[in-house]
Amino acid sequence: MFSPLELTLLLLGSAVLGVVAFRMLHLPPMLGYLAVGILIGPHALGLAEESHATHTLAEFGVVFLMFSIGLEFSLPKLMAMRSIVFGLGMAQVGMTIASTMLFGWLIAAALPPSIHLSWQASFALGGALAMSSTAIVVKMLTERLELESDHGRKIIGILLFQDLAVVPLLILIPALARNPDNLVETLAWAGGKAVIVLVLLLFIGQKLMRSWFTIVVKRRSQELFMLNLLLVTLGAAWITERAGLSLALGAFVAGMLISETEYKHQVEEDIKPFRDVLLGLFFITVGMLLNVRVVFENWWLVLILLAGPVLLKFALIAGLAKLFGSSDGTSMRTGLALAQAGEFGFVLLNVVGGVQLVDPFVIQVVLASMVLSMLLAPFLIEHSDKLVLKFSANEWMMQSLTLTKIAARTMSTKKHVIVAGFGRSGQNLARLLQEEDIEYHALDLDPTRVQEAQAAGANVSYGDAARRESLVAAGIYRASAVVITYASTPSALKVLHLVHELAPTLPVIVRSHDDTDLDRLKEAGAAEVVPELMEGSLMLASHALVMLGVPLRRVVHRVQAAREERYASLRGFFHGASDSGDEAELVRLHSVTLAGGAWCVGRPLSEVDLESAGAEVTTIRRGKVRLPVDSSTILESGDVVVLRGSAPAVARAEHQLLA
Repeated sequence: MFSPLELTLLLLGSAVLGVVAFRMLHLPPMLGYLAVGILIGPHALGLAEESHATHTLAEFGVVFLMFSIGLEFSLPKLMAMRSIVFGLGMAQVGMTIASTMLFGWLIAAALPPSIHLSWQASFALGGALAMSSTAIVVKMLTERLELESDHGRKIIGILLFQDLAVVPLLILIPALARNPDNLVETLAWAGGKAVIVLVLLLFIGQKLMRSWFTIVVKRRSQELFMLNLLLVTLGAAWITERAGLSLALGAFVAGMLISETEYKHQVEEDIKPFRDVLLGLFFITVGMLLNVRVVFENWWLVLILLAGPVLLKFALIAGLAKLFGSSDGTSMRTGLALAQAGEFGFVLLNVVGGVQLVDPFVIQVVLASMVLSMLLAPFLIEHSDKLVLKFSANEWMMQSLTLTKIAARTMSTKKHVIVAGFGRSGQNLARLLQEEDIEYHALDLDPTRVQEAQAAGANVSYGDAARRESLVAAGIYRASAVVITYASTPSALKVLHLVHELAPTLPVIVRSHDDTDLDRLKEAGAAEVVPELMEGSLMLASHALVMLGVPLRRVVHRVQAAREERYASLRGFFHGASDSGDEAELVRLHSVTLAGGAWCVGRPLSEVDLESAGAEVTTIRRGKVRLPVDSSTILESGDVVVLRGSAPAVARAEHQLLA
C-alpha cells in the first residue's frame, strides 16, 4: 500500500511517460493518460489501487474542467449560434439518449439474469455515449484550418450543447439512482434545489463577483489573485455539494460568473495548469477502472459496442445536419467528426458507476469501447474528405459551384495579387494595394468575414488557398503574386507546393510567427518570408508593393506615414466568428446596408451623431462607387456604410443609423 506521497509520485511519473509516448505517436495526451491508468491499475500491473485519494483527485479534475467550460460560456455567442446549438445540438443529444434507451429495452430480455438493465440505466448510458471529444475534434479542426468552415461551425455548435447538457445530466443521473419508486418527486426535488441554488449564485454572485475581484486585483498580488480564484471555484463547488447537487455544477456556475468580468482572460491562463494536471489525473483514474481481462474475454462484445455507437452517432448526426439544411458533404463531415466518445462521457460514466446504476460488467465493456472510439477519431477526421468524396454524389457539384463563384469574380482580372487569408493582415494589405490601384483577390474560410467584407466592396471569396482548384479559380495563371497572410507553416507549405506546380515563376510572400521556419519556407519556394515579430502586416505589405513594381521611395514614404500616424490608417478589421476573444476586444470594422426604412436615409451625415456612440464612418459605398466621407453627404437607401470602433460602439452606431 502506497503512502499519499508515493501514490502521487507514481501517478505523476506515469502521466509524464504516457504523455511523452503518445505525443511521439502524434496522438492526444488524453489517450496517454487513459492507457497509463489501464496499465498501472488494479486490473493490470496492480501498481495503484482505487482509493479515496485517487477519487478526490479525479473529482477535482472534473471541477476544474467544468469551471473552464463555464468561463467559455458566452450568452451572445450562444444566441448567435442558437439554431445550431439548441436545434441541431439538442436533437443530437436527445435522439442519442432515446436510441440508447430503445436499444436497452430491446436487448434487456436477452441479457443474463445477473445483469439488469433498467430504463434509468439506459438513459444514463445514452447520456455518456451522446458526448464527443472536444479536445480531439477542436485540435484536429484547428490543424486542418476547418474551424470556420460550414461543417466546422456545425461541429462546434453541437459540442457546445453537449458541454451544456452535462450540467443537467450530472443532476439527473444521481436522482434517477436514489429513489426509482418516487421518481417524479425525486426529480422535482433535485430540480427545485438546483433552481434555488443557481438563482442564489447567479443573482447574488453576479453582484458580488466583479466588485470582489476588483478589491483583490487592487492589492497587486499575483499570489492573492490565485488564492482568490481557487477559493471562488472550490467554494461554489462546496455550496452545490452541500445542496445535494454535484461539485461540478458549482464550478460551472463560478466560471460563468467570472466570464462576465474583465478578468476572464487572466483567470483562464491562471487556472489552466491546475485544470490540465488534475484532468490528466482524472483520466488516469478512469483508465484504472478498466478490467483488461474482462475486455479480452468479451472482445466481440466490445467491438459490437464500438461499431454500434460510432455508426449510430454518425448516421444520426449526418441525418440531422441534412435535415437542418446542410449539404451532403457538410453533413457527412459533421457526423464523422463527432462519431467518437468524449471526455464528458467518462465523467458521466464515472458518476453512473459511483451511484451503482449500471452493472459493473456493462461499465467495463462500455468504457473499453469508448476508449477505442477515441483512438479511432483522429483517423476518421483525417480521412473525412476522401470518405465524403467517395460516398457523396453531389459533393463534387457543391465544390464546383464554390469554385465557379470564385472564377466568376476573377475572370476579367489580370496581374492581380492572390491574398490567402483575409484576417487583419490580409485586410491591411488589401487596403494598401487598393490605394496603389493594384487588383487583388482574397480567399478566406470564414463565411461571416467574407460576407461582411463583400458587402463593403472587398474582392474576397469563400475558398481554401491550400486547394489546387481554389488557386486555379482565383486566376493563379494570370496573377502577379501570391501573399499568404496567416501564420500557419503547414498550410503555407501546401500553398507553396501547389504554386510551384501551377506557376513556378510566380513570387509567393509568406507570413510566419517568427524566424523558426524561415529556412523551410525559403527552401519550399517562398520569395519572401515576413516574421510577424519583425513588423507583421506592415512589412508584409511593403514587400508585396516593391515586388509588384511600386517605386521603393513611394513604399518607404507610405510605411513612414503609417508609422507617424501610429498605424491609424490600418486600425480596424472586419470581425469574423473565428477571431479569438483577444481580437474581439480590438477596434473592428462593420458594414451596415441601409434599407429604405432606415432613419438616416435622406439625411446628411452631419445629422447622424455617431461620435456620441464612439464610432466613425470610414467608407460609404453606393453601388460600385466610393463616396467621400463628408458631413454634407446625403445617405440613400442601398448605401453601405462601413463603421469603425469597438464592438459596443459599432453596435450603438448601427442602431443610430437604422433606428
